[in-house]
This record gives sequence, structure tokens and C-alpha cells, in this order.
Amino acid sequence: VQLQASGGGLVQAGDSLRLSCAASGRIFSSYAVGWFRRAPGKEREFVAVINWSNGVTYYADSVKGRFTISRDNAKNTVHLQMDSLKPEDTANYLCAVSTGGWSTAQVLSNRIRYNYWGQGTLVTVSS
Repeated sequence: VQLQASGGGLVQAGDSLRLSCAASGRIFSSYAVGWFRRAPGKEREFVAVINWSNGVTYYADSVKGRFTISRDNAKNTVHLQMDSLKPEDTANYLCAVSTGGWSTAQVLSNRIRYNYWGQGTLVTVSS
């Protein structure tokens, strides 16, 4: 599976952005597709994940209520709608696929669960 993230850019606080993660290669129903982010000088952190089969989602507390992850099975694409952006959301956003089956939020928030990673797309939020 190869992943290509897009949609990043420079926005102001309070604005919205929609990121996309396009997958080449088949994504099976047991897979989970997640978004992580890495801010300068910080560790990679979990943002959100979606069950490819039934659309069940988990979110990090820091983005809950502001970000929405969704999938388009026909286009092999996962989106991350980001609203009410804050300067602390500034980071390189990466999408990833876990082939290990659905699990708990605690398990799926761990980056070691994911087998395939895209290059990322940069989001910069100015104050």
C-alpha cells in the first residue's frame, strides 16, 4: 500500500482545511487508516483513525469536536476535515495504514501499530 497525503497549507487561526490521503493498492475491510502529526521538536502524535469497513472513528482529545475523519471507499481515500484550527495544530500531517485489524483507541493511537506511512503534508496555522 502506498499513501499520498495532500491538502496542507498556510491558514489563519479559526480557518479550516481538508486533508486527503489517497491509497494505491487495495485496502481491505479489516484495515484501519489513521492520521498522525509531528510538530517541530516534538514526537509524532496520534490525531484520528477510521475503520475502513464500518467507519467507526477515534480521535485524540486535542482535536475532538474540531476534526472529522471520513473515508471514500470507492476512491480509496481518507479525508481529515480540520475546523477551528489553532496555532498548536501546526505540524506535518501523515496518514498511515494498520493491517492488524480494528482494536481499542489506546492500541490504535500507537504509531507502532501502523505498517504503511505516507510522506505527509504540512499544515501551518498563524495566530
